[in-house]
Amino acid sequence: MTAPKVEHLSVEERNARGKSARERTPLTSHRGWVPAADRPDPVALLEEQNLTREQDLVPVRHGRMLVSPFTFYRGAAKVMATDLKDTPRAGLNAQLCGDAHLSNFGVFASPERSLLFDLNDFDETLPGPFEYDVLRMTASFTIAARNNGFGAADAHDVTLAAVRSYREAMAQFAQMGTMDIWYARLSEDELTAAIQQAIGAQKGKARRKARAMGKNAQRNAAKARTRDSMQALSKLAEYVDGQYRIVNQPPIVIPARELSGSFGMSPEETWDAIHGQLRAYRITLQDDRRHLLEQFQLVDVARKVVGVGSVGTRSFIALLQGRDEQDPLFRQVKEATASVLEDHLPKSRYRQPGERVVQGQRMMQAASDIYLGWTKGVQENRFLYWRQLRDMKGSAEIESMKPLGMSFYAHACGWTLARAHARSGDPIAINAYLGKSDKFDKAVTDFSERYADQNGQDYEAFAEAVRSGRLQAIEGV
Repeated sequence: MTAPKVEHLSVEERNARGKSARERTPLTSHRGWVPAADRPDPVALLEEQNLTREQDLVPVRHGRMLVSPFTFYRGAAKVMATDLKDTPRAGLNAQLCGDAHLSNFGVFASPERSLLFDLNDFDETLPGPFEYDVLRMTASFTIAARNNGFGAADAHDVTLAAVRSYREAMAQFAQMGTMDIWYARLSEDELTAAIQQAIGAQKGKARRKARAMGKNAQRNAAKARTRDSMQALSKLAEYVDGQYRIVNQPPIVIPARELSGSFGMSPEETWDAIHGQLRAYRITLQDDRRHLLEQFQLVDVARKVVGVGSVGTRSFIALLQGRDEQDPLFRQVKEATASVLEDHLPKSRYRQPGERVVQGQRMMQAASDIYLGWTKGVQENRFLYWRQLRDMKGSAEIESMKPLGMSFYAHACGWTLARAHARSGDPIAINAYLGKSDKFDKAVTDFSERYADQNGQDYEAFAEAVRSGRLQAIEGV
């Protein structure tokens, strides 16, 4: 296979490309969004997604989306992808997260065991217009701020902070060397220093609130450090007849020993298939990591429901054991389907959706899980990707955030998304397009407020579909 020819433009040419894009697609063109006249029924789009999902879990997905307009938004990436196809584009592409809402950022351990803040969900990743991720992120801040009871001014300011941070960070990356961009990351120490700086900038009552924000961030980091395979073992497994096995907690966690009949296989056939999947997955790892994983033996597997938008896609956890039963390693195995963006953008270059997710994650994250890999499922048209279940992963408590804390968080997310795009896209051209003024910031904030209004209407239509019996929902699970 011959490698494609790579074009290398000068800095001046890349700047010119961005400025030319601004002439074709003015920054103000992102204002004034209205839904398309032929906009599909959002409930019908969700029903379309449900067709390939585990039918006993579809009502659980609906129940989680029904909690609020914010949780509905988290599960409605397909709806927004349909709306984004008609929005203005500058023609500057990057690797997209595809679902860059504020709950898909968080902390996790780097291979060196340091806590990093980064994007952490790539089920929808695909190359595409950089604006798609920016709009998905900023609209999520508007919706979350409203959900938390913020006034219009505070919700506006939080959203503005997110997009301003993205633009200003991209300006920084446009001045950096190629390798410096690749190595850029937001570490725990850098987050702590930024929080202390934010505290010092406040006075009186605002300073007390800022200190409370700092203490909450410290607690979350400390909690994340405890989230490892040993902690998962204590919560998810029981010791029976001399070895650990995953506890049956339906419908959220159901061990394979309880599920085998659901897939039309005997228990023996199910176990053979699981071992076959593990062997196929190991082949996708680089040699040193494959050697490391081969020192663990498979002990048990279970289906485990996760998230909001992912509910109903196949998701499993696997318990492996190293030197003894006190040396566990939990893996998460998630189904990978086509990205919702592939309905409207060029299809992924990767024929296997699991590889699409893994390669997109490696491209966008500052440091990725050493155990990322993929396999084809046993059944036709089922694809999976593998990662560690708990690797000091932690997430912010969005629903309890106050305006000051959410503004700080918006700044961190904006910087992080810009860094992810700068790794795969052209930061010089994107920066030249965004410019030094706040026109893009204001235009995107206007979009976000309009889209939040539409999301609220979609949520009401969804809730009515549940009330009428068109959709079934199980709440509180």
